[in-house]
Amino acid sequence: MPEDTPIEMDEEERDEFLGNGGTGVLSLSTPDDDPPHAVPVSYGYDQTESTFYFRLAAGESKGDLDGRPVVFVVHGDGDDRWRSVVARGHLEDVDNEDIATETLDGLDHVDIPLVDIFHAPTREVDFEFHRLVPDELTARIESETIRE
Repeated sequence: MPEDTPIEMDEEERDEFLGNGGTGVLSLSTPDDDPPHAVPVSYGYDQTESTFYFRLAAGESKGDLDGRPVVFVVHGDGDDRWRSVVARGHLEDVDNEDIATETLDGLDHVDIPLVDIFHAPTREVDFEFHRLVPDELTARIESETIRE
């Protein structure tokens, strides 16, 4: 295997990289042949359940989000090695009665940063909370390379 081939992170490495929150890119499915709608978002991550939580601006052109297929990506580097986590699944509205108790427990474990990327002050933006329990979760890290 070439020395620069990425390798899988174990759960402990993945959870350490994700922490309990940060920022990433959420790609939402779109109808027909339209490209995905990808937006930078802040997230909270519950390591005990491998679940992501999002505070998303309401009323934007994203459409109905409950049940929507998504891909969420977090990437970064450290120690001269890149890392990435890719989560695939469907968004769930946290107001859904079926997941309310799980959501309250999960939100106790996360810290969703408030990122100011809006056209109005964040105190004037309406937010909705959603979660992603991934159907597929991959975590990769660049393999160590020999440096001269």
